[in-house]
Amino acid sequence: MLEKQMEFIRSKTNFIPDTALILGSGLGDLADEIEAQCIIDYNDIPDFPVSTAPSHKGKFVFGRLNNKNVVIMQGRVHLYEGYSPYEIALPIRLMKKMGAKTLFLTNAAGGIGDNLNVGDFMVITDHISTFVPSPLIGKNDDDLGVRFPDMSEVYSKKLNDKIFTVANRLNIDIKKGTYIQFTGPNFETPAEIKMAKLLGADAVGMSTAIEAQAARHCGFDVCAVSVISNLACGISKEPISSEEVEETAKKIAPIFKKLVTKSIEEF
Repeated sequence: MLEKQMEFIRSKTNFIPDTALILGSGLGDLADEIEAQCIIDYNDIPDFPVSTAPSHKGKFVFGRLNNKNVVIMQGRVHLYEGYSPYEIALPIRLMKKMGAKTLFLTNAAGGIGDNLNVGDFMVITDHISTFVPSPLIGKNDDDLGVRFPDMSEVYSKKLNDKIFTVANRLNIDIKKGTYIQFTGPNFETPAEIKMAKLLGADAVGMSTAIEAQAARHCGFDVCAVSVISNLACGISKEPISSEEVEETAKKIAPIFKKLVTKSIEEF
């Protein structure tokens, strides 16, 4: 399937990216600001999963972000849309075949940690994926990676240090922490958030960990930043809505764009 999809991509563009960037909920507008050389709709790619989540436009955007060649996923796919872990991993593996070496993941997440507030940025230093199925279950493709990949450093310390350096230069307050992925689409219960906090999670969401696992398996250097779009259930005294998530992400989008753009320049 990957070979077929890669043939289709190459029939549209010979662009070779340095960095792959996945834009999460409410963060997709960054892709509209690059020097786009080619845009491919997920719908047009053979047997490719299509985004159905609100604000996820479902497009690959190829172009220049300052001095770097990038491929941007303007929207991702999730378990809650009915996709399998294998299907969620497909875009990651496809971007690796395109030539990208670094993967920058972004998401909108619920804050669990005591030091996190709505509107904060959090560099993900580790994740908990126990509650979602691994994208590596099933027959291993030895051309992609080894059967039992090491996950002791999923998120590159070297890349994280560069993000912190850029944030400091731009006077952007940025936190760090552990991310936990649940399946969704429902937001978590107060008891589940209490459990997640006891396990050591600082932020919670419905994506990213599966993608990061697939990325490390196939040799990507990975980094990820969460936008804390809301406080998680049980911590927030108000009901949570997807509209709140979108609204917060859009409010801080200008700062987020600076952080991502300048960080990619340093990779």
